[in-house]
Amino acid sequence: MRVVVSIGGSVLAPDLDPERVAAYAEAIERLVTDGCEVGVVVGGGGVAREYIETAREIGANEVELDRLGIGTTRLNARLLIAALGDRANLAPATDYEDAGAALRRNEVAVMGGVTPGQTTDAVAAAFAESVDADLLVYATSADGVYDADPNADADATQFASLSPAELVDIVLPMSRNAGASAPVDLLAAKLIDRAGIRSVVLDGTDPTAVVDAVLRGDHTGTDVVPVGGDEPSYWTEER
Repeated sequence: MRVVVSIGGSVLAPDLDPERVAAYAEAIERLVTDGCEVGVVVGGGGVAREYIETAREIGANEVELDRLGIGTTRLNARLLIAALGDRANLAPATDYEDAGAALRRNEVAVMGGVTPGQTTDAVAAAFAESVDADLLVYATSADGVYDADPNADADATQFASLSPAELVDIVLPMSRNAGASAPVDLLAAKLIDRAGIRSVVLDGTDPTAVVDAVLRGDHTGTDVVPVGGDEPSYWTEER
């Protein structure tokens, strides 16, 4: 089974805790040991936001801000690579070809941001599409997709399952607001819809949640299921 896991920076390294990074590396190693080919896209999190806000105050333009964010995602990716040791590529892949080549070498392919104007949400979806991944998992600080921002609306309802087109419809109005509250961004949702990628959005605070979702399809988040899509056969195999 080929899976791409998108790990938010605020999930992997909220406060640069080595135990948290090591726990994520252990979770990824478990997937590899169980026979999965794993690609990982790492976000920038709070550290990236601090750099971006500081740079904005001193006059940096939007492209410069994006490059700062990309640099931070790659620093976080290097943390995970260090924890994975020789299981991973030596340095964060800087494009999809490099990441795909790492998978073909039977390495965990770790990358951060790629280009200004594109979030790591979208990078993960594009990477998953480029390598024909069986599953895309977003490990976020949210516990799934809701019909409204659960932090602002006590009546927000979580979706257990959505089609990719429904995900686009839900994310679209959220993406128009400053400080967008969408669990994945609009471009990522559109890429998932275009490619028909089976996806999961879940709370990644506990790395074992990713293991359970990938190996067995067990989670408390939201499934994004293409119309007519079947469960990955991996979930029904005896291992």
